[in-house]
Amino acid sequence: MSAVDVVIRGGRVIDPANQVDEVCDLWITAGRIGGMGAFDGEAATMIDATGKIVCPGLIDMHVHLREPGQEWKEDIESGSRAAVAGGVTSMCCMPNTGPHIDHAGVALQIIARAQQVGLCDVHPIGAVTKNLDGKELTEMRELSRAGCVAFSDDGMPIWHAGVMRKALEYASSFGFMVIQHAEELNLTRGGAVNEGWVSTQLGVTGMPVEGEDSMIARDIMLARRIDARYHVAHISSKGAVDLVRAAQAEGLKVTTEAAPHHFALTEEEVLGFNVDAKMSPPLRTEADRLAVIEGLRDGTIDVIATDHAPHHEDDKRCGLSCAAFGIVGLETMLPVSLQLVRDGVLSMSDLLAKMTANPARLLGLDSGTLAAGSVADITLFDPDATWTVDRNKLVSKGKNTPWHGKEMTGQVTLTLKSGRIAYAEGEVCD
Repeated sequence: MSAVDVVIRGGRVIDPANQVDEVCDLWITAGRIGGMGAFDGEAATMIDATGKIVCPGLIDMHVHLREPGQEWKEDIESGSRAAVAGGVTSMCCMPNTGPHIDHAGVALQIIARAQQVGLCDVHPIGAVTKNLDGKELTEMRELSRAGCVAFSDDGMPIWHAGVMRKALEYASSFGFMVIQHAEELNLTRGGAVNEGWVSTQLGVTGMPVEGEDSMIARDIMLARRIDARYHVAHISSKGAVDLVRAAQAEGLKVTTEAAPHHFALTEEEVLGFNVDAKMSPPLRTEADRLAVIEGLRDGTIDVIATDHAPHHEDDKRCGLSCAAFGIVGLETMLPVSLQLVRDGVLSMSDLLAKMTANPARLLGLDSGTLAAGSVADITLFDPDATWTVDRNKLVSKGKNTPWHGKEMTGQVTLTLKSGRIAYAEGEVCD
């Protein structure tokens, strides 16, 4: 056996990619997984994981890092620090930056900056259309060569059916995945919250579920014709979940993700004009929330991703109708999602698969596993630890969270990136 650098001793090791769930030791050599089992040798660093869960570093395939262009809201460094505080070692950043990730230079800049920070892998999502205006396709092949792992205009829907068809045709010729922010703007424009009794109670314009459902129905028809890989971002409605489930039953290459806020909260969170509960797609009804949970349970929804969207206070404290859409989520993804295990919806292994092995498989990443020889990206967490969210103590620059003041159960205690401790006991280790 080669010299061992780190041994994580006595934790419950869960590696969904390899169907591992057992109490054992895990050791690291030269930044890679050396093996797991019973370790009886010497190591430079010994970590006691008794009572903790040891899993692959989490993967968040939907974040907004704001760099370049809006670094006062978030930047790659602050986003990476927030990521490891939440147990995330790989994340995918959306292209609605300034300039947009619609040409190779921006993608290369983001990757280089993330490597310089050295806390978390950052994989750019390339734009589908130039300027995110839904008109002219980007050079997806060139963006892929620069490091983009999928394509989306997230922040804006790909609204034109002809452009979406061409995008799916172009992407399918290379096996690329197109991610859609499903929103028919002619139905939702000007809306602030879900259309229903809450929007009526507050006297603000609502965003009907048909805005999401109709766009997904259109896209599935196109994906069927082209046999393309199509992924629905941040699914939020019962109708949308039903559409994706039917497409999958048909054998189409249709996948989707859910954000924790859409299976943990409802539109009632917005009552009192709570701007920190305003996001797009909006929080919806209890029936929609339960449908998302059922989609997670039956496997229709492959991935849990945060849609982490940090904003400066000035962008939120201006009234519900004009406040920016979005909340932060990197530091609360795991504890919020653990409620699914406590409620018996998912096993711990199935939950972690949706934040490790599944996004890695969809995006072709070499992370999300604890297999011997793989990069030692590892998260340790205490599933029973309780703590209270304080927006002022979040690592992210964004403080826009609907969970401020609420108690969480489940807490990340240690995050390792390539075998090096990146976060430990409440502190980011630069």
